[in-house]
Amino acid sequence: MQIHWTKIHKIIDETPEVKTFYLQLPEGFTWEEGSFTHMGLKGFNEGEKPNRGLVRHMSISTLPDENSIGITTRIKEQCSEYKAFLKEHKIGDEVALFKTHCNVPLRRENKNIYLLSSGVGLATFRPLVLHYFDQQDDITHVHSLNIDSTKDYLFPSIFETNKEKNFTASFVDNRPTYYEAVKQLAEDKDGVFYVVGSDEFLRQNIDVLMEQGIKPTQIMLDKRESIREEFLPVNKTL
Repeated sequence: MQIHWTKIHKIIDETPEVKTFYLQLPEGFTWEEGSFTHMGLKGFNEGEKPNRGLVRHMSISTLPDENSIGITTRIKEQCSEYKAFLKEHKIGDEVALFKTHCNVPLRRENKNIYLLSSGVGLATFRPLVLHYFDQQDDITHVHSLNIDSTKDYLFPSIFETNKEKNFTASFVDNRPTYYEAVKQLAEDKDGVFYVVGSDEFLRQNIDVLMEQGIKPTQIMLDKRESIREEFLPVNKTL
């Protein structure tokens, strides 16, 4: 396993609870839109066994041509040991990146794409939207729907409706409104639905989508295939 050690070169407060840590590009580190990486904090690999409490699966919220690795995450006042330690990190501090992979690349199949997310899940979709803006080939329309009860919606300059680029962005702050909107989007029986959020959020969205007749092959999850099958078994039926 190759470990890329790199330094934080910028930290941005996106909202009162969300930060983006911008990391320098290590030599040989590559990724594509929709990728995640494992980010280890100092000390995670000291000792006989890795300290899993100092490692987290993180989406990369930037594209390679932005020349920086963006890690956007919510850090609440009451948070995990990992988030508490990360919050203390400053510009110049080192972190480790490894096991980078992409589960949710853009599917260019001349269909509508629907991006369903909860809160900071928009960080996963930011590079997909930017890549779509740059290259719209074989995608009919992209619609982003995000639920966030804080109402501090992320990346407002990107996630705003743009008719010229066939892009729609909508935000809601409560679940009833959100799931009613999902049902309406699922009227497109040929669309491709990307879902990012907690495991509970994924299951709830899958249930709603499949109740509306959306097939498992139309649903994209930020999960490796072996784990994806726990949410969307090939033979799953209503």
